[in-house]
Amino acid sequence: MSSVTLDPAVRHNSRVLVAAQALGGASAPIIISLGGLVGQMLSSTPALATLPVSLYNTGLALSTLPAAWFMRRIGRRQAYLLGALLGMLSGLLAAWAIVQGNFWGFCLGTALAGFYGACVQSYRFAATDGAPAPWRPVAISRVLIGGLVAAVIGPQVVIWTRDLWVTAPFAGSFIGQAMLAVLAIPVLWLLRRLPTAVEPTVAEGGRPLRQIARQPRFIVAVSAGVVSYGLMAFIMTAAPMAMVGCGFSVGEAALGIQWHVLAMFGPSLFTGHLIQRFGKLTITAVGMVFIGASGLLALSGLELMHFWGSLVLLGLGWNFGFIGATALITDCYRPEERTRVQSLNDFLVYGAVAVASFGAGHLLNSAGWEVINQLMFPLLAVVLAMLAWLAWHEREPAVA
Repeated sequence: MSSVTLDPAVRHNSRVLVAAQALGGASAPIIISLGGLVGQMLSSTPALATLPVSLYNTGLALSTLPAAWFMRRIGRRQAYLLGALLGMLSGLLAAWAIVQGNFWGFCLGTALAGFYGACVQSYRFAATDGAPAPWRPVAISRVLIGGLVAAVIGPQVVIWTRDLWVTAPFAGSFIGQAMLAVLAIPVLWLLRRLPTAVEPTVAEGGRPLRQIARQPRFIVAVSAGVVSYGLMAFIMTAAPMAMVGCGFSVGEAALGIQWHVLAMFGPSLFTGHLIQRFGKLTITAVGMVFIGASGLLALSGLELMHFWGSLVLLGLGWNFGFIGATALITDCYRPEERTRVQSLNDFLVYGAVAVASFGAGHLLNSAGWEVINQLMFPLLAVVLAMLAWLAWHEREPAVA
């Protein structure tokens, strides 16, 4: 991409957002790897064990629209600082609830963390502000590289701090989550002024959302994002409980999540360049195939390597599928429409994630690990068919 001229502020913000992603992205692995286990510890109803994780995802989905509103009104930097403050408060509230043995207080803490999660998830779009179209897949991919650090920080915080509070297991991990949000505040303060995100009226050039949402590329992109992220959350929410249920330790489950998150973000070093070389639709389809392979491996046995290998393939599939889908979304809007369209996409994607995580605990208890993995194949088949149709319909060239 040496031929692409970038505004210095765009390059600077891209680097800042990588660091912010490393710190903010570490919260989700802490909540997801421990949410179900703490839920089992605090709740007397097994079916409610994954409710804290589900409420985190619900809070994230519901926060996408108000987070976008804050970004338009006060700017991205101020909105992101507000998100980090709420991330700190959510971690402290969750830790207090564990100490008190208060299941619903813990649920409130994880739900509040959803606003911070919504801000973190929009970092990938912030990196494309002011960037030329050919550089956007690389910008998205580079920001998600910060997830590599998050993949180490999050699970290691769980391992190092889970027993710090002797009478309240895992409370120390959520204090650690709060401290990571505190560390993100000076990093986010370094963001330079981004292109204005003030919402124009339709008469000033912005199309109605319903018109934008009817575009075939938008429909396929959202569908791919929903399925890649929804299935990933569905399996990842259930996996730690399934592993502990099969006799593996909490540490082994946390390490499985760590390898999974590394696989989610590690390919970001080159995913953007693969999209430039082979096209957005091709790379998104490869992601769906990887997710299918993870299901097949999970169905082949219940040894530790089956769980870890399946989680690694699931992470690879998410990376290709989600970055590809995000890059497709950036083709669907004009500059003055970006915050509305980005927030609509994230609302749909993370709404599906919330529904998936709600169902994971119930299905794990009622149907079992095998059924959870079998359910992915019809959805993957539909998305692959949609991608093939769009490729045929648009005759997308090999180089996007």
